[in-house]
Amino acid sequence: MLLAFKLKIAIAAAAGFVTPLAMTPFLLEPAHLDRAQESRQAIVEVAPGTMSYRLPGEFTRAGKQIEAPRVELRIDRPLAMMLHQVSAADYQLCVDAGACHAMPAGLNARADRPAVQVSWQDANDYAAWLSARTGAQYRLPTDAEWAYAAASRFQDDGLAADSDDPSVRWIARYEREAQIDKSAIALRNFGGFGVNERGLLDLAGNVWEWTSTCFVRTALDGAGRTLTQTSNCGVRIAEGQHRAYVSDFVRDAKGGGCSAGLPPTHLGFRLVREPYDVLAGLRARLKSTLARTTL
Repeated sequence: MLLAFKLKIAIAAAAGFVTPLAMTPFLLEPAHLDRAQESRQAIVEVAPGTMSYRLPGEFTRAGKQIEAPRVELRIDRPLAMMLHQVSAADYQLCVDAGACHAMPAGLNARADRPAVQVSWQDANDYAAWLSARTGAQYRLPTDAEWAYAAASRFQDDGLAADSDDPSVRWIARYEREAQIDKSAIALRNFGGFGVNERGLLDLAGNVWEWTSTCFVRTALDGAGRTLTQTSNCGVRIAEGQHRAYVSDFVRDAKGGGCSAGLPPTHLGFRLVREPYDVLAGLRARLKSTLARTTL
């Protein structure tokens, strides 16, 4: 009788007939959730706002390549982002659980340094594992979210030379990338590249960070109207000292697989935590409870 009553209350709440608080005492938290793991996540809440943002991808106008346009980027709600990249020690927990691809031999699972040589898929696997383990929802940031969080450390990849001659553009890009300091390749402890004005560590250091954004080719007509857009989600954007387009299976961009431009030194990632939805969380708990209960 009591069990049936509890389930009726839970189902009613999930359907919206009673408030979540009314049903909370009757739901059992899934045993697999690790609240200690969740409490160890260092999260910075970035306030909403606007910034000037150059769109990613490749643009042509009337068949000729042009610089990507700049737009006003607006973030309408607080953005909860990890203080630093996912550490090698935290990533190793996912490896030990059998949910993530192992890091290369020789990379120590340190808690004070980032996990590197991870592919875009590896990063998504970790986000899925961490979400399932903690009950919170983690994901890779979009390129726009990363750029906003990076603020003054976001590197505009536009070129001063917007010539019809592609060789002029290639030379300008080469000269810009040749000026990037590639001498500091050793991984540093968290904080080794400083903190930005948003309170986040090590943005645009020597670890490029995966985003969820696909590479997109956009064709404009002579008046600037969009004719076609073609997405290639086998190539994702990684952000760091410059914007990079990298195949999603690549773990070490220095060894090849960078789709355009100078390759990243290291590939790592940090995650965004979605705002907690109380009702969605209670529904998830109800689903877990029902799955364990034999009526």
